[in-house]
Amino acid sequence: MPSFEWVKKGNISSLAATLGNIALTLVKGTAAFLSGSGAMLAEALHTLADTVNQGFVFVGSVLAERQPTRRFPTGFGRLINVFCMFAVIIVTVMAYETIWHGIELVQRPAAMHNFWLSIGVLTLSILVDGYVLRKAMHEITRETHSEAAGLSVISAAFANVGRAAPPTRLVFYEDLVATSGAFLAILAIILTELTPFKALDGIAAIIIGFMMLGAAFKVGYDNMVGLIGVAAPREVEANVSQIILADPDVTDINKIRIIQEGKHYHVESYVELKPGLTLAEAAQIKYRIRDNLLATGEVSDVTLGLIEDNGVTDWAPEVLH
Repeated sequence: MPSFEWVKKGNISSLAATLGNIALTLVKGTAAFLSGSGAMLAEALHTLADTVNQGFVFVGSVLAERQPTRRFPTGFGRLINVFCMFAVIIVTVMAYETIWHGIELVQRPAAMHNFWLSIGVLTLSILVDGYVLRKAMHEITRETHSEAAGLSVISAAFANVGRAAPPTRLVFYEDLVATSGAFLAILAIILTELTPFKALDGIAAIIIGFMMLGAAFKVGYDNMVGLIGVAAPREVEANVSQIILADPDVTDINKIRIIQEGKHYHVESYVELKPGLTLAEAAQIKYRIRDNLLATGEVSDVTLGLIEDNGVTDWAPEVLH
């Protein structure tokens, strides 16, 4: 596969987030320098972390599309989890710096300048990060095959984010924090300007820092599980079993194991067939089931074993869970 084809298969949400955050980092950094706002500096550091992270993640999503080799027979799907873990480390460091700077501002509040510049930059941030967040929500619904439209995309994205690809989850959580953090920074700047309580700016920076830590913990945990090797969600298992059982020559599923590899799944199963089939017929059935599973786009590798129907119903999803 040419490298350009890998790029086209990279995670679109992370690419859009990277490009948007490059511009926002420059704008927010300039605004933080001119205004002296701690909340604005927290936002600038957060956006810088997002830029590096999502650039890492896009590269990882591209490399994860490489075809399996003799040395790596299951492919490179989990490579995206490695890149996401690097991103988590960066966010954690930036969160620490943000919280520490916020504590310093609470102890020694600094005067702010260029009020309207700060408000304008943060409004721009909400528009850009909100757009990327919207794209990530639509990407979640697409990856999880959720039939949602309009405002229902929001609830569908929150409900199904755990089943989305690792880079999409990272973009979703980071831009959710970025958008809500920008709202919080605007509120802090306004209150700091209009009230005598100048420590609000530092308090907002601390809250934004802890929000970054929360996102880092969630993404880090999800990717650690992915690196170990995690079973497919119930919905994926149900879909795979339905495809197998839909074949007219299949009578039961003896055993099934589905492992998530990045955004794809590896299926291993023993399938029971009706008695009396020849070896050649069984082979044709095996290839037919394999092709039907690969056609879903979610499954990247299928290993099937065929046995004759044992007269006992073995497949009971409610027992397996």
